[in-house]
Amino acid sequence: MRLTTILIAALMATASVPALAQTKAERALHESLVVLDTHFDTPANLSRQGWNVMARHDVLKDGTQVDYPRMVEGGVDGGFFAIFTPQGPRGPAGDLAARDYALVRGLEIHEMVAAHPAQFEIALTPDQALDIARRGKRFVFLSMENGNPFGHDLSLMKTFYAYGVRMMGPVHFGDNELGDSATDKPEWGGLSPLGKQFVAEANRLGIVLDASHSADSVLDDMLALSRAPIILSHSGVKAVFDHPRNIDDAHLKALAAHGGVIQINAYSAYMIAPTHIPERDAAMAGWMKEMAAGGRRSEAKMTALMAKKAEIDRKWPVPRANFEDYMKHMLHAIQVAGIDHVGVSGDFDGGGGVDGLDDVTAYPKITAALLKAGYSKADIAKVWGGNALRVMHEAQALAEPAAPVQGEH
Repeated sequence: MRLTTILIAALMATASVPALAQTKAERALHESLVVLDTHFDTPANLSRQGWNVMARHDVLKDGTQVDYPRMVEGGVDGGFFAIFTPQGPRGPAGDLAARDYALVRGLEIHEMVAAHPAQFEIALTPDQALDIARRGKRFVFLSMENGNPFGHDLSLMKTFYAYGVRMMGPVHFGDNELGDSATDKPEWGGLSPLGKQFVAEANRLGIVLDASHSADSVLDDMLALSRAPIILSHSGVKAVFDHPRNIDDAHLKALAAHGGVIQINAYSAYMIAPTHIPERDAAMAGWMKEMAAGGRRSEAKMTALMAKKAEIDRKWPVPRANFEDYMKHMLHAIQVAGIDHVGVSGDFDGGGGVDGLDDVTAYPKITAALLKAGYSKADIAKVWGGNALRVMHEAQALAEPAAPVQGEH
């Protein structure tokens, strides 16, 4: 869930928590798995002046959480790089602006891969991803967060499919022409009539449907209408913390019964209750106004802004979710839905990150924690990528012959 660059940095803590020491055996196990994150908002950083995906960055200095060196350090084989489009004005002009915004963001992902062919490769199918990982590269799936770019024209789904997109979510923070958001007032009571066509077209093309950010009523409609399993690419569980972006146990069981998967995200405000301090809120409002000024700011300017944010955190500290909170969400989801229906997303570069899980370098800690909780290598392999790839495989297997999944790239 991308909040724009403003909120990426806003939820960063002033100090990172040292990674829990792993044994050599735990690290070796982690390295032997296919480690997949289903929601990277990293594409938003690709156009930042001076930012290079091949350089190792520091979350405390520039707010970013994913780059090639840190993927290698964290044993991350690849993931879904999101084409996130903010929910803007609805109507012909807004629809065109959203479409063009998404096309540019997708182009930036392709340019990143083309510029670094020894390190990255686009994947269109699970088998391609596994082959890329075996060859020592990072696989790059494309996803779309928010169906706003489609406007009223679902033929654009095929356009973005041809672009390489293999997972799509209909909404973000606001309702749109496809359906209701979890964080907006109900407009349609679930999917709109066009949203129901969106589900059918996704099934026809073999695109995975992503219900993160969707209202429960939208998930209900997806489960009723979709021939393929549904994924929640970055969500939490209501039983641990009641938030509209989280899923209750009844829906979690229904998701699993339909073959779907929830990918547990690491977003502090969805894991514990936020604390409000008037002075801090006022200071943050000023800081966010500076961030909102936008433009292609230099890395030096970004470092200065992050230092200012750190000073706000120092003067008015507030609790932040931690790694233990993250594991509470994950272990509860496994208990309710089963080991075949849970996976991982840090929601990194989109506002995610908790104490002890600040960027992708901390991912081996999840492997160690699952081992300590009694799960086997086979179980952990499902959580780290097997479950999400299985959903993708099933969605593509159900695609109509007229929409083959074996595209060229």
